[in-house]
This record gives sequence, structure tokens and C-alpha cells, in this order.
Amino acid sequence: MSAPPRLVVVGQIAGAFGVKGEARVRSFTADPEACFSYGPLMDEAGAVVLTPVRHRPLNEGFGVIAREQRQREDWEAMKGLLLHVPRVAMPEPEEDEVYVTDLIGLAVEHVDGRALGVVTDAPNFGAGDLIEVKPPRGGVFYLPFTHAVVPEVDLSARRLRVDPDEDLLPEALQRQSGEGDTN
Repeated sequence: MSAPPRLVVVGQIAGAFGVKGEARVRSFTADPEACFSYGPLMDEAGAVVLTPVRHRPLNEGFGVIAREQRQREDWEAMKGLLLHVPRVAMPEPEEDEVYVTDLIGLAVEHVDGRALGVVTDAPNFGAGDLIEVKPPRGGVFYLPFTHAVVPEVDLSARRLRVDPDEDLLPEALQRQSGEGDTN
């Protein structure tokens, strides 16, 4: 059995529109209408939720007529549901950009060679992008996903090289005093 496709969030159901069974969809893509060009929109498990037939801009989002015949109440019940497409349907990111799904599973290595763990998520809680790292032992920790902290993203080698301040690392992963100090 093959692994399920990696999915990318492109939008969200924002409820129903009108009385004829249209869904209201909020797009998260750079070009808002592009979210309807990648094929059927799925839930996080990969089940098709909405196959766009036609869409039209609204004040906030789009009114979408879907191949799936649903009632207004059905769309309202799905309000907040994130809509995904397979990563392979997406265009390649611009230089210096990356899809979150491409980061998941990458090894995290300190620039000095220490293995720090594996990326398990890349959340943004409102103060900037982070990477969630699961170390070989212990609970997850977070690092800012900035050029200063993550100077190298090597997707082909499946590795991130990081250069964080030591106090951002769990104690067990911090360099002991005197270890590698140049001052």
C-alpha cells in the first residue's frame, strides 16, 4: 500500500452562500482564485469535500458551485473545515520559499554538526513562522523559521541546518560550556 499524498492547505469553508447550495470558501493562496485550479478540494484525510464547477468573488471569499450536491445546512455544518490539495498539484515555490508540507520529516542539524531532531510541524501562532522539532529524546521544541536561525534548507538532502542561540535549545541539546567556544 502506498503512502497517502502529502497535502497542502489552500482554503477553508466559510459557510454557505445563498439558498441554492453554494459554498462560501476563503482562499489562502497568493492568487486567491488559484485555489480552484488544483482539482478537487479535500479534507485532511484526503477525502474529496468540494469539486469546484464555478466560483465567483464575494466580499469575503468566493461563492462556489460544487459538483457535490449539498444543502445550505451541510455547508454551514462544515464551516471552518480546511481544504487541501495534493502537494504534487501545486506549482513549485518561488526561490526562498517552501511549502510547510515539504519541511515535515526533514532532519534538523546544527551548523556545528549536532543532530537536533526532525521537523514535525511548522506552525505560526501569530508572532512569526516556527519549526517544531522532535529531538531524539524528550518533548518537542520550537525554533524561529528565519534566515538567521535556519540559514540552509536542503530539500534534496532532506535536511535543515540551523544556527540558533543555545538558549533556544533544550538543555540536553545545548553545547556544554567550553565546548566549541571561540571566545
